[in-house]
Amino acid sequence: MMLIGIKLKDDEVESLNEFKRKGTKNAREIMRANILSLANNGEKTKNIVKLLGVNRNTVVNIKKRYLEGGLKRALYDNPRSGKPKKYNDKQEAEIVALACTNPPKGRKRWTIRLIAETLKNKKGFETLNRETVRLILKKTKQSHGQKECGVYKNLMENT
Repeated sequence: MMLIGIKLKDDEVESLNEFKRKGTKNAREIMRANILSLANNGEKTKNIVKLLGVNRNTVVNIKKRYLEGGLKRALYDNPRSGKPKKYNDKQEAEIVALACTNPPKGRKRWTIRLIAETLKNKKGFETLNRETVRLILKKTKQSHGQKECGVYKNLMENT
């Protein structure tokens, strides 16, 4: 197996030290920064493994990522695609707008289920469910129980 040695440039060492000192980082990013620091100081892979309590492959992979793509590539994960949004911004705005209108006749207020049932009949919302409505309304951070919006205050009461 090929041994991978790395030597960071002076500005990268400075950036790495700054990275470790400031801001909020997740544990993996901090571990990667420590691996790079130790490797730059001439520590062998097996010593880094013992010092940090990580797998040998982790150390080798971080070094390899640095050599292939630089400091940022070594420290950060690539963005993940994730599941695409089911409803676009316009549709989400429509859900919020409906929640902020007066409820149907005979109802005191909109409920999550009532919003979902009302919009299911509309094109583009055929698969809408109450949980999706709840999550969309939750993102707006409105006080849905207030008179000016009309959505029931306790979103979970009708579940």
